[in-house]
Amino acid sequence: HRIPAWYCDDCGEITVSRENVTKCSKCGSEHVHQDPDTLDTWFSSALWPFSTLGWPEETEDFKKYYPTNTLVTGYDIIPFWVMRMMFSGIEQTGKVPFDTVLIHGLVRDSQGRKMSKSLGNGIDPLLVIDEYGADALRFTLATGNSPGNDMRFSDERVKASRNFANKLWNAARFVLMYLGEDYKYDGLPSELLLEDKWIVSKANSLAKEVTENLDKYELGIAVQKLYDFIWDVYCDWYIEIAKIRLQGEDEQAKNNAKAVLVFVLTYILKLLHPFMPFITEEIYQAIPHDTESIMVSQWCKYDESLNFADDEAKMEKIMSAIKAIRNRRAEMNIAPSRKAKVYVETTETETFMSGVEFIKRLASANDVEISTSFGDIGNVVTIITDDARIYIPLGDLVDFEAEKKRLEKELAAAEDKLAFINKKLNNPGFVNKAPEKVVTQNREDAAKLEEKIAQIKKSIEEIQ
Repeated sequence: HRIPAWYCDDCGEITVSRENVTKCSKCGSEHVHQDPDTLDTWFSSALWPFSTLGWPEETEDFKKYYPTNTLVTGYDIIPFWVMRMMFSGIEQTGKVPFDTVLIHGLVRDSQGRKMSKSLGNGIDPLLVIDEYGADALRFTLATGNSPGNDMRFSDERVKASRNFANKLWNAARFVLMYLGEDYKYDGLPSELLLEDKWIVSKANSLAKEVTENLDKYELGIAVQKLYDFIWDVYCDWYIEIAKIRLQGEDEQAKNNAKAVLVFVLTYILKLLHPFMPFITEEIYQAIPHDTESIMVSQWCKYDESLNFADDEAKMEKIMSAIKAIRNRRAEMNIAPSRKAKVYVETTETETFMSGVEFIKRLASANDVEISTSFGDIGNVVTIITDDARIYIPLGDLVDFEAEKKRLEKELAAAEDKLAFINKKLNNPGFVNKAPEKVVTQNREDAAKLEEKIAQIKKSIEEIQ
């Protein structure tokens, strides 16, 4: 907008007017000229919330869409744009133009510099999309994004997002391979196994958490939860466990596994759709679905009937044992192809009995024995989790001296940690002033450490 000020060439009077001025308001001279300068661009932009809707007329669009809800903008233009929209909206309409402002950071280059023409470090999004895909770029900009904080852009991050898309695509291909062309999806089976309840309950909780994060504009947190669930929980754990039934002979067990795979994959696609719209739509159209587009399908909602907290806890205990076995084998450089018998000593025998096949498949075991107590089973490597004591007889593959040193190191760390906690618990100032919940947690941690220390000492004695 051109500045609405006219100057008198004769007396110097300045006249500001909505209408064009042809003569001086003070001396009547017709020798007047308008200021040749303009108001800055943000003056015009400040009118955007209402001028685009037909203002100053009371149009239907204006009545329906003004004021709007959420403004999303960078922190660098708060005084230029956001504040001006606020006072312009209040001045011209009597209403605040929006109720929420989401401030995001700037996208900087890999060195943390602001992108600019002078530095030549700008990124052409179309070129990135051509190389990696629109979903990969979109996912990258949402990953690690927290309100108000800048993010660094790099090809490595986009590649990681593309790899994630590939992981999802391959998981969907795996599911479709087993579904076949004649498969009919009728929802979740009436009877779910432990691993089914675990994954369904996790997906149910994920829907609740992601929805809450989106409502709070915590996009980065929401997308990280989705990433972890899809890559780790669904692909690396449940699909591998489902293969046991899918590759078996029991047709009913196969169909039940297929139904759970489809149910959870559908949840995944819907929750991920705002971040990766293209790949999720493509996969959604390929699997059994009930709406013409994922975009208009019903959003995933938390369902209390799908909350299987106890089963989740049981499955996590089995998974913890499998992870511990894998880690120990990796430390000892034992190839996954080399199978070994696994002894699981636990008070929760029923829980671990239901996970025998998982341990065989995922922990390189050729046999698994579960008991509350074992007698002399020879030279073993001992692995301790919160819920089990695991023995693996690896014979001459084990360097017993190295195993003893490892246990002694683990013992020293546990004793140091216990000493630190006991020091706090023996301090009246801490016990009397700290919240009761914190003190209780410290006491519980100390009890667990004492039990762990006793078990490690027993293991060292056995090696000796």
